[in-house]
Amino acid sequence: MKALSDLYSQVITELGEDVNREGLLDTPQRAAKAMQFLTSGYEQSLEDIVNNAVFASDNDEMVVISDIEMYSMCEHHMLPFIGKVHIGYLPNGNVLGLSKFARITDMFARRLQIQENLTKQIAEAVQQVTGARGVAVVVEARHMCMMMRGVQKQNSSMSSSVMMGSFRESQATRSEFLRLIGK
Repeated sequence: MKALSDLYSQVITELGEDVNREGLLDTPQRAAKAMQFLTSGYEQSLEDIVNNAVFASDNDEMVVISDIEMYSMCEHHMLPFIGKVHIGYLPNGNVLGLSKFARITDMFARRLQIQENLTKQIAEAVQQVTGARGVAVVVEARHMCMMMRGVQKQNSSMSSSVMMGSFRESQATRSEFLRLIGK
């Protein structure tokens, strides 16, 4: 962490600030610690996150987990994007423990990301773990890189989706999922 903290000291100095003034004395260490947390998804694996929480089930009806809170860091500007994730799947003999959907979301969100890739990574992970007949993921987020800089549009948001298996092949299945998440 010392190397990262030293880099933050250098950035603060290059911005024209005095890293020795009272308000900034511990900022390089705090910023380094925060960045390590915000990118902790690099240190996690799908296997560790799931931790054998896949259970046999004869349910073959749609399962939807909606409004999973999410934040990530834009890989282009290293600014946050914040939103929610909706996940649906059609079990094929197995279901996944409920908390694992939030953990999978966090694992991929806590990496430098773009929303489109985050959406796809979550969908592929759920598919891989469950062997579902179909997986759907919708991510809705507000991007600070668009709000705080550049075009500075405060009320803009982005939606992205990935539909796999039955959700991609069947309009009725896709429509049911979208209705259940209020879209």
